[in-house]
Amino acid sequence: MAVYHTPVMLDEVLGALNVKAAGIYADLTFGGGGHSKAILKHLKTGLLVSFDQDTDALANVPENKRFVPVLGNFRFLSQYLRYLGIKEVDGVLADLGVSMHQFDEPARGFTYRSNAPLDMRMNHSASFTAADLLNTSDEERLTKIFRDNADIPFARRLAASVVRFRTRQKFETTGQLADCVSPFCRPAEKNKILSRVFQALRIEVNAEFDALKEMLPQAAACLKKNGRLVVLTYHSAEDRIVKNFFRTGNTEGHEETDIMGRKQQQALRPVNSKPVLPSAEEMEKNPASRSAKLRIAEKI
Repeated sequence: MAVYHTPVMLDEVLGALNVKAAGIYADLTFGGGGHSKAILKHLKTGLLVSFDQDTDALANVPENKRFVPVLGNFRFLSQYLRYLGIKEVDGVLADLGVSMHQFDEPARGFTYRSNAPLDMRMNHSASFTAADLLNTSDEERLTKIFRDNADIPFARRLAASVVRFRTRQKFETTGQLADCVSPFCRPAEKNKILSRVFQALRIEVNAEFDALKEMLPQAAACLKKNGRLVVLTYHSAEDRIVKNFFRTGNTEGHEETDIMGRKQQQALRPVNSKPVLPSAEEMEKNPASRSAKLRIAEKI
């Protein structure tokens, strides 16, 4: 049986959360359940609420009275906690990576490795797919997506190529997208460039940066004093969003002051000045961890 997903930096995450036996925790990205199941082992009278918008993840839900699964996007964290009658939590974890299961299922359309429908939705019930994005977005928007979401150096030329391609045939498959991108790639860099293009579209289809920006202040607000917010990032832009929020209290990184020019008190204090990185041993065993960065902040 294929492994749904291998949790990244498991020991480091548990240490960062400082899990207490009676604590209340939220895992915002349940996925294969690796992090959640490890947290549950430390709970005696506490509670773990785990979020995932992908119905496939429900197959991994453990039978445990200390566990509450939520089928939903973490951008609605506050609403779900209110519904469950939870006012404060001791820790929040968000692993922003994509589950290997989503890459390994060709029909999900997350990878160029198989010719499959160009989907990329993390939420099956969402109506807008990557094919829709490519077939309806103008050249300016496509340029912004490729540039901002994946640092594609030839973003404008690629956007123009997409627009030309769809005048001949609509985008429907991952193979068509790979064919459109391939002329821009030297053979040695082809896989790297294709991965970045697919990443850019996946981020846009699922509004990942917007959801992250909405979630962070909610997570900070629901933490108890000295509670921990622990985030695993895999992309420079999302890591910058998290770093900015931990440092300044807003995702743009602007230092905010009151009318007297005094720096406003922040809700969180970064625990680590630099992100924690996976060990060489973990990167060898789990290549998906190579780009991971672990950031930790504590409620003041």
